[in-house]
Amino acid sequence: MTLSKRRLLIAAIAVGLTSTGNALAQKKYDTGATDTEIKIGNIMPYSGPASAYGVIGKTEAAYFNKINAEGGINGRKIKFISYDDSYSPPKAVEQARKLVESDEVLLIFNPLGTPSNTAIQKYMNAKKVPQLFVATGATKWDEPKQYPWTMGWQPSYQGEARIYAKYLLKTKPDAKIAVLYQNDDFGKDYLKGLKDGLGAKSSMIIAEEGYETSEPSIDGHIVKLKASGADVFISITTPKFAAQAIKKLAEMNWTPLHILTNVSASVGGVIKPAGFENSQGILSAAYAKDGADPQWNNDPGMKKFFDFLAKYYPDANKLDGSVVYGYGAAQTMVKVLQMCGDDLTRANVMKQAASLKDFTPDTLLPGISINTSPTDFAPIKQLQMMRFKGEKWELFGDIISSE
Repeated sequence: MTLSKRRLLIAAIAVGLTSTGNALAQKKYDTGATDTEIKIGNIMPYSGPASAYGVIGKTEAAYFNKINAEGGINGRKIKFISYDDSYSPPKAVEQARKLVESDEVLLIFNPLGTPSNTAIQKYMNAKKVPQLFVATGATKWDEPKQYPWTMGWQPSYQGEARIYAKYLLKTKPDAKIAVLYQNDDFGKDYLKGLKDGLGAKSSMIIAEEGYETSEPSIDGHIVKLKASGADVFISITTPKFAAQAIKKLAEMNWTPLHILTNVSASVGGVIKPAGFENSQGILSAAYAKDGADPQWNNDPGMKKFFDFLAKYYPDANKLDGSVVYGYGAAQTMVKVLQMCGDDLTRANVMKQAASLKDFTPDTLLPGISINTSPTDFAPIKQLQMMRFKGEKWELFGDIISSE
C-alpha cells in the first residue's frame, strides 16, 4: 500500500469514528425537553378535603429550585408546573389535559390521589406520557403490561394492610375489628388488602363504615363502630378525617387498639392537631424517617433534608410527614432524569424509571431502598411497624416486605 493510500485510509477511519461519536452523543428530545429546560407537570389537592397533602407539591417545587440553583440536570433547568385539582377526579382530568396539551410537559410527576390518578390513567397511557411516581399506593400502579406509562412510588396500600392483618393474627387473634374507610378506590384498596391478609379469619371484621370525602364530619360513623363492641379500630382515612377520628375516640372514651394508615401518620399534619394526649399507643407502619424523631438529628440523610428546608423551604413544618415524602419523591425523579442523560424522550424516562437499583433517597428508613424493573413498577416494597409514644413514633420489629 502506498503512503498516499495509507493516509487516505487513516483519514477515512478518522471521519468514520468522528461520525460514530456524534451519533452516540446525539441529543434526543420529546415534547417538554430542550437543551436548556425540562418541563415537569404535577397535580395536587391544594384545596378541598385532602388539602393537607398540598405541602407535597410545595416541597417538590422547593427541591427542584434547589437543583436549578445547583446548575440543573445535565445543564438543564427544571420548569415545574403544578395545578390544583381539589381532590376531584373530573378536575384532575382537566388539569392533566392542560399539562399535556397546552403546557406540553415531558411527563406528569407524583400526581396525588387514587381517584384522581385513576381518572387520568387511560388518558396518560393513550398519549404515551409518563404518569410517574404517582402519590398513591393503589395496587393498580404496578401493571406495566397494561399501563406501561404509569408507575407508583410508595408501598402499596394492599401490602401495607396485609402487614396490619399479620400483626393482628399474631398478637390479637381473637380481635373484633371495626373499620372506617374512605368510600373510594383508596379506601377499598386498603380494605381488600386487610381482608386478603386476614384470609380465613376475615370474619374478625365485625363492622365497616364507609364515609364520603364530601362529609364535613365522620363522628356518626365512629359512634356506630363503637356500638359494634369492637376492640380494634382501623382508620383507613386521609389526614382531615384521621384527625377527626382520633379526637372523637378520645371524646367518647373509646380505647380500642387503634391502627392508622401510613398516609395519615404525619405527626405535624395529623397527630399534633388531633392532640398528642389522644394519640398515645396508635399503631401504623413507616418506610420514611420521621422529622419529629430526634434519633435522626445526626443522620447524614436527614441533615441534608433539614439543610434543604432551612435554605429552600423555611416555612415548611419538619414534623409533617408529607414534607419528608415530597423530598424523597422529588429526589427519585431527579435521579431518573440524571440517568436519562441526553436522551430525554418519554420512552427513555420510563426505561430509566424501571431501572432503579438500590437507590436510597435521604429520607428512607435504613434497610429500605428503591428497586424497579420492566416487570416491577412498585419502587418501595418494605415497611416497619411503629407505635406513637409521647410526641413521636417509635419503630419496632423488623423491616417487613409488603409483597
